[in-house]
Amino acid sequence: MTKQEISEIKKLLTQKKCSITRICGCYVDGEKNKKTEFKQAFLALPEEEMFKYFEILRKTLSGTLGKNMLTLDFPLASEEAGGTQEFLLRLRDSKLKDDALLEEYFDKIIANYEFVGNYLILLIHDAYDVPGKTSDGIEMEDASDEVYEYILSCICPVELSKPGLSYNAAENIFQNRVRDWIVTLPETGFLFPAFTDRCSDIHSVLYYSKDPEELNENFVEQLLGCPLPLSAGGQLETFQMIIEETLGDDCNIETVKNIHDKLTTMAEEYKEDPAPVVLAKKEVKTILADSGVANKKLEEFDRHYDETAGENTSLLMSNVMNTRSFEVKTPDVVIKVKPERTDLIETRNLEGRECLVIQLGGDVVVNGITIRASGESAEEDEA
Repeated sequence: MTKQEISEIKKLLTQKKCSITRICGCYVDGEKNKKTEFKQAFLALPEEEMFKYFEILRKTLSGTLGKNMLTLDFPLASEEAGGTQEFLLRLRDSKLKDDALLEEYFDKIIANYEFVGNYLILLIHDAYDVPGKTSDGIEMEDASDEVYEYILSCICPVELSKPGLSYNAAENIFQNRVRDWIVTLPETGFLFPAFTDRCSDIHSVLYYSKDPEELNENFVEQLLGCPLPLSAGGQLETFQMIIEETLGDDCNIETVKNIHDKLTTMAEEYKEDPAPVVLAKKEVKTILADSGVANKKLEEFDRHYDETAGENTSLLMSNVMNTRSFEVKTPDVVIKVKPERTDLIETRNLEGRECLVIQLGGDVVVNGITIRASGESAEEDEA
């Protein structure tokens, strides 16, 4: 899914555009016991509660694609009778009115979700009459030929409110506040089926994790039956290791600058593309070749890539480059420059020592004090 497709579904989770048919929930304590359940028409909720649920559900569709929001594809085994995708299809098609299916769904989560503390499982059903669009992107409400029927589910920690003093308006006094159990924003969730090309894609699911480095692999495998990619941090570490092992002794600042500049240029070229830029093995090798890596080193690239990442593993460009700065780090010094100004940094051999040389331009401020570059004088300023 793209950012635009996610945003289109997210806009449905508002009072103005809401078409949610049903909401169900199951409250689970720290011992994995079901404390209570509820099932009802969503539009029958009091307005105040409805807004609270909107906030929670919208959070499940918030984040960064490729980091904590992942489009996962079902393997063929999951789509067979008795598979995880087939189960989710039955759940969706039931419109959440089959109590036995709902209990089975809640039981699957409770059995496989590892969490310390209480939590609330939420599940909604919706049927979105997808409006047509003109070639210039204008929606035509009366030109719909697609109904996107989906379920959206999330798991929210339930925590005790903090102790403190509160004001009792009736008695006009301050007193100890009663601690309540509060439903917090979701830790994980998913949208099924995916909304791809503004249509139902029953072969994919959009998965959300609050922490991009804690994707709950076992939970995803058991509930969704989809393989997870490397986490964002894992992709960065893998890319860095591939570069280090491929370059070996030729891994110097200039080559790394060239690789960074190439990625920065690519990011600029694809900045209007709604889908994340994917780097397969072939693309990574091309980047290294265009960055001046010697052919002798490139001959070993395939082996290093396969051993480190896996032959068929792809990386997202947004996960393997720092779009905010170019960083040079030593045990005692950290230097950061704008990603497009790597030309300000170079290496030189001075008196037998390899040194970093940074070109100074414009105002230079040290500890909040504006200093003068070498060669400047007060007389020059006056002139």
